[in-house]
Amino acid sequence: MLEQKIQLFSPFLLALFAGLFTWSMTALGASMVLMIKRVNQKIFDASLGFAAGVMIAASFWSLLQPAIEMTKENNTIAWLPPALGFILGAIFLRGIDMTIPHLHLQSHPNEAEGLKVSLKRSTLLVLAVTLHNIPEGLSIGVSFGSHAIRPDEISLASCLVLAFGIGIQNIPEGFAISLPLRGEGFSKIKSFSIGQISGLVEPIFAVVGVLLVEVMRDLLPYVLGFAAGAMIFITAEELIPESHKKGNSDIATAGLIAGFTLMMILDVTFK
Repeated sequence: MLEQKIQLFSPFLLALFAGLFTWSMTALGASMVLMIKRVNQKIFDASLGFAAGVMIAASFWSLLQPAIEMTKENNTIAWLPPALGFILGAIFLRGIDMTIPHLHLQSHPNEAEGLKVSLKRSTLLVLAVTLHNIPEGLSIGVSFGSHAIRPDEISLASCLVLAFGIGIQNIPEGFAISLPLRGEGFSKIKSFSIGQISGLVEPIFAVVGVLLVEVMRDLLPYVLGFAAGAMIFITAEELIPESHKKGNSDIATAGLIAGFTLMMILDVTFK
C-alpha cells in the first residue's frame, strides 16, 4: 500500500525528496559539532571506511547489476554498455576532480587539488565534500528515473534502499567536514552551517540524474554504468585513501566490510 502511494509521485519529485533526505543526513552528521569538539581518529577512519563500503555495494547492486540484466534482454554483449558507461563516469569525475579546487579532509593545505586558486582551507574542504556528493545525487536520480522506465528491472524498493544507504553514510561525512572547521576556530553554528551546505548538491544532482535518464532513455545501461563509475572513482580517489592516512587501515577496512555487507543485505532483501 505504501509503495503504491509513493509511485503516485513523478520520478522527479521522488528523486528530489530522496536527495533532500540524503542532504538532511549530512546536516544531521554536521550537527554533531554542536555537541562534541573532536572525534576519536579510529572512529573517524572506520566511518570513512563504512562510507566506502556502502558506495561500492550501491554501485554494483543498485546500478551495475540492473544495467547488465537490461543489456542481456537486448541480446547484445552483456558487459559492453555498462563497462563503457562505467569508464565514462570515472573519466567525467576525473575531469571535475582536476578542475574544481578542493582539499581532502586530512590533507595539508599545500596538497590541494584542482585548479590553483587562493581559497581558504575551509572553502577547499567544503568543495571536496561537495565534489564527493555529486555522484551520490546523480546515482539517486538515475535510479529513480530508471525505475520509471524499467520498473521490472529496478524496483522502487531498490531505489529507496539506495537513497537510504547513501543517507546513512552521509552522517559521518557531515561531521567529517564540520569538526575540522570547529578545530580551526570556527564557531559551532558556523561549522555546522558550512558542513551541511556541502550536501545541498545531492537533491540538485538527483533531479539532474532523472533528466539524464529521460534524455538518454534508450541508453539506460550506459547511464547506470556512468553513475556507478562516478561513485567508484570517488570511493577509490578519496574515501579509501583518506581512511588509511592516519595508520588505521585495519579499522578502516573493517568499516568498509561492514558498510558493503549492510548495503548488500538491504538491496537483496528489498529488491
